[in-house]
Amino acid sequence: MNNKVVKNAGWIIGCRIIQSLLGMVVSMLTARYLGPSNFGLINYAASITAFFVPLVNLGFNSVLVYEITNTPEEEGNILGTTIALSVLSSLLCILGVISFSYIANGNEIETIIVCAIYSVMLIFQATELIRYWFQAKLLSKYSAIVSLFAYFFVSVYKIIMLVFQKSVYWFAASHTLDYLIISVCLVVVYKYIGGNKLCFRLKTAKRILSKSKFYIVSAMMVTIFAQTDKVMLKLMIDDAATGFYSAAVSCASISSFVYTAIIDSFRPVIFQNHKENRDAFELSLKRLYSIIVYISIIQCIVMSLFSKLIILILYGKAYYPSIIPLKIVVWYTTFSQLGNVRNVWMLANNLQRYLWIINLSGAVTNIILNAILIPLFGVNGAAIASLATAIFTNFIVGFIIRPIRENNHLMIESLNPRLLVDMLRTIRR
Repeated sequence: MNNKVVKNAGWIIGCRIIQSLLGMVVSMLTARYLGPSNFGLINYAASITAFFVPLVNLGFNSVLVYEITNTPEEEGNILGTTIALSVLSSLLCILGVISFSYIANGNEIETIIVCAIYSVMLIFQATELIRYWFQAKLLSKYSAIVSLFAYFFVSVYKIIMLVFQKSVYWFAASHTLDYLIISVCLVVVYKYIGGNKLCFRLKTAKRILSKSKFYIVSAMMVTIFAQTDKVMLKLMIDDAATGFYSAAVSCASISSFVYTAIIDSFRPVIFQNHKENRDAFELSLKRLYSIIVYISIIQCIVMSLFSKLIILILYGKAYYPSIIPLKIVVWYTTFSQLGNVRNVWMLANNLQRYLWIINLSGAVTNIILNAILIPLFGVNGAAIASLATAIFTNFIVGFIIRPIRENNHLMIESLNPRLLVDMLRTIRR
């Protein structure tokens, strides 16, 4: 395996481990202070805002590394163009969040205010697209350090809010503060290490949008089946149910940064191998699948066995109803990460046009399952719906759609433990 990939992933994972440990402590204190209802309200606002994130990103987050890797001479106008379009879209999306919360929760003024405050983060999430330049250059150590700094600052902010017992509004604003710090710092570092001048070009916008448009609908569908459960729990039961489920999901995804770091570090190498050597391309993809599968299986087994202890330590007895959902939803992460690797394969092979079919089927499946299972099993029903949707969308559909069956075969081949052993031997050398 490319040593640069290992070092790049190592920087991200190292910083994120520190960030995760810090976040675990702060999240535990915040959830205990806010209680299931207010914690659920914050997560409801996060879910509503998440529905609009695909419209802010406009699919750029899925193609930027590919574009910069293939046309490095145009990186300045690629970044400038995508950021400008995303910022403009974010302003419209903030209005969308406020409008939705007003229509869905017209009699709940607190809910509308929390959603409005939380949604301001969309502006700064748009400018954060610059992190994909660091990924393409295998310089993610800079973005990792910046994220760690921002998270540390926001954690201090949350602790101060806890000490002074501030309202839920102050905690809703913390996410905007996080993205603001990251965006400003990334731009400064980009300039400092010699990044090209950012500029906007209509021709570039048309070219990139022609590729990214497939990811817009796709990402919206992913968001629907990732966030619908929280919204439906709030509307069909109450804020507390959303809080219990959100606690389970937070525990299940506590190590998601590891998968993100590994996939982000492999992505530019996979794209480069696809251009130069088909065998190397398939080998790098199978290695990526192998790492993701075995790490996630270990995580799922550990969390299933110790779910009660994890919930009670992190969230306390008030969140006892989160234990069973955690046992279920943690297995969702395995299939979710397999889908993220599949998306890299699809972009490399220019098959992203099928993503909307895959994710539309997932979104419809998730909504139907939640509508059936939540009334029957409550929070546990939402967890079952998420797991079933992930299995269907990220594995079963791959056999149904003929052009992407090759990816499923690579996925199955990656289960051979010898592949992982050989890769570890290569790293040691």
